[in-house]
Amino acid sequence: MKRIGFCKRGTIKSLWPQCIFFALGLILLFVLPLYVGGKDSFAQTPALPQLLTADCIKCHQSVVNIVDGKGAKHKTAVTCMDCHKGHPPMVSKENIIPACSMCHAGKPHYEIGGCNTCHSDPHAPLDMKLAANLTDPCLSCHDKQGKEMKDKPSLHSKLFCTTCHKAHREVPPCQKCHQPHSAEMVNKDCLTCHPAHQPLTIAYGADMPNKNCAACHKSISDILTRVETKHSKLACVFCHKEKHKNVPVCETCHGTPHPSGMLAQFPKCNMCHISAHSLGKEAKK
Repeated sequence: MKRIGFCKRGTIKSLWPQCIFFALGLILLFVLPLYVGGKDSFAQTPALPQLLTADCIKCHQSVVNIVDGKGAKHKTAVTCMDCHKGHPPMVSKENIIPACSMCHAGKPHYEIGGCNTCHSDPHAPLDMKLAANLTDPCLSCHDKQGKEMKDKPSLHSKLFCTTCHKAHREVPPCQKCHQPHSAEMVNKDCLTCHPAHQPLTIAYGADMPNKNCAACHKSISDILTRVETKHSKLACVFCHKEKHKNVPVCETCHGTPHPSGMLAQFPKCNMCHISAHSLGKEAKK
């Protein structure tokens, strides 16, 4: 008699229960574990290992050193993996380097584009190489200084930011371009009166020494030195308070010392006293 599989033709009916139990055994052995594991078990793949900064340093020691020394917020606010979302071959080379806009957005400075023109190394973001003749990109961050130069125009307003600031945060001494008013003046003396971004807005405190005023106003200083009056014993800033070209009226200190008839004939003090600095004694020089 001819066989069919492992059964003889005449024995299929008698072996039918065994065949059913054999099929159930296969189901229990191979199919049931996958079903118990979930319907997605067929599609599951092993989870990829998560990289840590300790892994990055193994190959990228020089980069980590730069971040440690000059990373700024790229050191304190983010980790390697916050920017670099994986590593080849799991991630393509094109996707290793993130766009700056992934984190930096929402401010005028971030809308300029071409970030790496100045920020050439993202691992040292504030170690910038500035191109020549830059102004607008600088003012997108330093808007206060831009407003000062616009509201208080001077020759400085006509310069590029990088005319003075050759590198980011580099503040040159005034003497690099300007001769001091006197030989003994140092940069600190310049800044006492002249704010760099509005240099014609000259202001000073009550401790301003007369010699600093004399550096520009030599002829007046010579008069005060030569004559002997109560005015010659005063500091310049006693009368000319706080702001350059502040000239008080004599009545501020002296009230109305003369009779009204005299004041009617001579309404201005300097008609008799000639000058507030000499008080009419200049003729005795």
